[in-house]
Amino acid sequence: MWKQAIPMQVNPISLVRVKGASKRRKQPRSLTVEQFRLLFSHLKEPHSTVSLLCICFGLRISERLALRWSDVDWLNKRLRVERGIVERNVDDVKTDESRKSLVIADELLERLKRWKQATEFSEDSDWVFASPMKAGRLPYSYTGVWRELYRASEVAAVGPVSTHTFLHSYRMWIDAIGTPIGVQQKLMRHSDIRTTMNIYGDAATDDMREAHNKIVGLALRTM
Repeated sequence: MWKQAIPMQVNPISLVRVKGASKRRKQPRSLTVEQFRLLFSHLKEPHSTVSLLCICFGLRISERLALRWSDVDWLNKRLRVERGIVERNVDDVKTDESRKSLVIADELLERLKRWKQATEFSEDSDWVFASPMKAGRLPYSYTGVWRELYRASEVAAVGPVSTHTFLHSYRMWIDAIGTPIGVQQKLMRHSDIRTTMNIYGDAATDDMREAHNKIVGLALRTM
């Protein structure tokens, strides 16, 4: 780039090709609505609420655990995703597109209210999923979440479940309810499919709310 051999807007790493690197060693797993409901019925708090945020927003584990109560806009029914936490290190979210203010369906907001009333760490500056073992200074660890998922999935007999399973399930669910591809990309907060997203623009807001409400309905309303 300094020699002006290639345009400045091109990422030089895009020219690199690693043989076989694009092939998946293992196909990602998704849960059906029935499987999720069965798993959910065996999860203990706060992990049951964690799982709802996963399946209803498609959040990464680092983003879920890094939520603070100040990120919840109770009046306007929105959730701000602004940071992530990995191995106790708090940092910005993965991409600019990941930093979003997401609409929250009434049922999911009520679920968050019940958890806020139950937890001993309910100040605005507290982590939503603050760990009592860390005196609230840190949220629950990924290991703790994984252990509870493993226990509940064994009891529910739905097969192995990881935090990424929720992300893939969310993608499958929003596709199954007929969400337009442009809205799917906005809901998934992907920044690498820019052309379609830019064409669709901000008109996706109402459709995003409708799709979110449908997903929450699948996860909660018949439980």
